[in-house]
Amino acid sequence: MQYVETKTILFSKPSDELTLKSGVKLGSISVVYETYGELNAQKSNAIMILHAFTGDAHAAFYHKGDDKPGWWDAMIGPGKAFDTNKYFVICSNVIGSCKGTTGPSSLNPQTGKPYGLGFPVITIQDMVTVQKKLLEHLGIAKLLSVAGGSMGGMQAVAWAVMYPEMLNSAIVIAACHRHTAQQIAFHEVGRQAVMADSDWMAGDYYGKAVPKRGLAVARMLGHITYMSWMSMEQKFGRKLVGKGELGYNFSKDFEVEGYLAHRGQSFVDRFDANSYLYLTKAMDYFDLTEGTRKLTEVFKNVKSDFLVISFTSDWLYPSPQSKEMVRALKANDVEVSYVELKSDYGHDAFLVEFDDQTRAITHYLAKVQRERASQ
Repeated sequence: MQYVETKTILFSKPSDELTLKSGVKLGSISVVYETYGELNAQKSNAIMILHAFTGDAHAAFYHKGDDKPGWWDAMIGPGKAFDTNKYFVICSNVIGSCKGTTGPSSLNPQTGKPYGLGFPVITIQDMVTVQKKLLEHLGIAKLLSVAGGSMGGMQAVAWAVMYPEMLNSAIVIAACHRHTAQQIAFHEVGRQAVMADSDWMAGDYYGKAVPKRGLAVARMLGHITYMSWMSMEQKFGRKLVGKGELGYNFSKDFEVEGYLAHRGQSFVDRFDANSYLYLTKAMDYFDLTEGTRKLTEVFKNVKSDFLVISFTSDWLYPSPQSKEMVRALKANDVEVSYVELKSDYGHDAFLVEFDDQTRAITHYLAKVQRERASQ
């Protein structure tokens, strides 16, 4: 069993002031991160792991006293896809989250109270800018790779576009270069559920009752989109609870109803409702084309290689969105490997289907290290 300690860096100097994509300036910023493996003398083996929506910096290994490892422990460690015998792996919590890095639940140094809705709206690009500041703090000028799934994959694409000189490669899993109307729609229903909760109080609920009902409903909806028709059918079908008979009332008759209720209730104990609003909005704002440019033009200055992975049953971020990125990258003569993995697990496959991902990533990183690390 391997252990890891979470670290925190505070960027509070005047020179650290962050100008967000919105133009708003943010001064003091705390960033929580973890590292695994050792940075080599050339500082050429660093890989940054980028977490998804409700993830955090604890990607692998154990915290002392915990009985569960980090959220991608099956992929990070000795002999695994991101082999810590070879690579120095970094994972930081994104700005706007509630898992240690500055977000709406953090204390506003100007008021001494939680920011709430006083926290500025952030974007995927802002997350990447903060990650770059962390790398500068660590003395790393160039990454062997960035890698992430879902919202993490969006960050990976943004990294390649924003800081092309800092990357050798990008691994983009179950992601896209912009949110579609359907993806925005799902998030908006979730946000409305949170804001309709009487305990939300326009975001000023800290130290008071938490908007559990609205946040639980939002999570229930989100969880449906993470699964697939097949995985839900295999797991639940039309199985009944209790005595296996219909109650002819509005109690929970079906197992899937109880499952969603459990997922919703467990979520409110570990996540902040305002962070839910901010991070879903950041994903909805994500559009590398800015609505007017062609994707081929967006990728014209990309210098890193790419591995793009999608899953056959992912209907939240379906394979055609990945293929669109692949075509645009190839049009710019970018070296791209594309893998569509067969899975019944839907969007959650990147957190479940480890064997196929491990094979693809292991071979890809070995190739990148062989061909690009010395550049």
